[in-house]
Amino acid sequence: MKKLFTLFLAAALLLTGCSGNSNGNNAKNQKDDVYVFRAMIPKTGDVAVYGNSSEKGLLLAIEEINANGGINGKQIDYKSDDDKGDATEAVNLFSKYLEEGADAILGAITSKPALAVAETSVESGIPVLTPTGTMESITAGKANVFRACFTDPAQGVLLANFVKNNLNKTRVAILRNTSSDYSNGVADKFAEQAKVKALEVVADEGYGDGDNDFKAQLTNIKEKNPEVLLVPDYYEKDVIIAKQVRDLGLDVAIVGPDGWDGVLSVVAEGEEDLLENCYFSNHYSVHDETPVVKNFVESYRKKYNEDPSAFSALSYDAVYLYKAAFEKAASKEYKDVVEALKSIEASGVTGSLKFDENNNPVKSAVMMTIKDGQYVMDSVVEAE
Repeated sequence: MKKLFTLFLAAALLLTGCSGNSNGNNAKNQKDDVYVFRAMIPKTGDVAVYGNSSEKGLLLAIEEINANGGINGKQIDYKSDDDKGDATEAVNLFSKYLEEGADAILGAITSKPALAVAETSVESGIPVLTPTGTMESITAGKANVFRACFTDPAQGVLLANFVKNNLNKTRVAILRNTSSDYSNGVADKFAEQAKVKALEVVADEGYGDGDNDFKAQLTNIKEKNPEVLLVPDYYEKDVIIAKQVRDLGLDVAIVGPDGWDGVLSVVAEGEEDLLENCYFSNHYSVHDETPVVKNFVESYRKKYNEDPSAFSALSYDAVYLYKAAFEKAASKEYKDVVEALKSIEASGVTGSLKFDENNNPVKSAVMMTIKDGQYVMDSVVEAE
């Protein structure tokens, strides 16, 4: 009898483990009394500063929502793991989260892991929202994948508009990382929009991921006498390039995309003046006086004793987008949540947002500059 009961119990457990809900989740892991949010975050490695900043925004939003009754009366069950900024690690975590019965995925944070997760997610249909992955292909053709940030090409358009409309310059040069989809995505669209705005691209020079000496490229650029230099890369490389630009006596304004955010954290103490006359597109400013931004900045400073970066703000908004979608859907079914996300029009810390046909947000950008070693809001630029 004991043996028979053991066999019956084993069979019951096997059936339970094999059965699933219409989301495709493993039913034994599905938690009906909470909303299961999972995130892949680069906590170590070269892009850890982005990941750690992003997670602070996620945690602040989740803490607020849970303290105010949760979503539809249910708390958010949140967990994250370190993807190290690596696509394979991120995909492995995605599979793990699907097995854990995740209702929604946040991430990845940088573009290549975000693209890998997006491609892997299509079969399941689970809603995936990257707060900060800017590569255009992340969402393209993927009905279940969204982003809170603008795309690389969108930034290229915004930066060309800024050069023409705000800086009133016409002669521009490009120094791009030819190994980077991010850098090329911004640079290609900038060059395309430059023609629309009657800007003359006098030079377009390139370098590889491992390069740190740009004197040859910058010398070639200097000979063309540009007024503005586009540098579409991440802040570690940006500060090296800015120093070499100044060392060569190349008198230009430098413009770049949101990868510049964080550049003050890596410039050598006493060399902040290297970054004067630099401008970069970003998603919001801590100096914005609108109530939603002020409340966010004050709460973030109180919790972390520091100013929130754009990565923090976008991640904060991403959680609230999911909250709005789950409330509108009144369901955990993946397809219902996806449809709710598609129809959302929301105002968050990083601006008013609605999604286009490729699940990319339609929104303006804040242009930041650096003065006296501080980030300063310069202007707001529309996509036109």
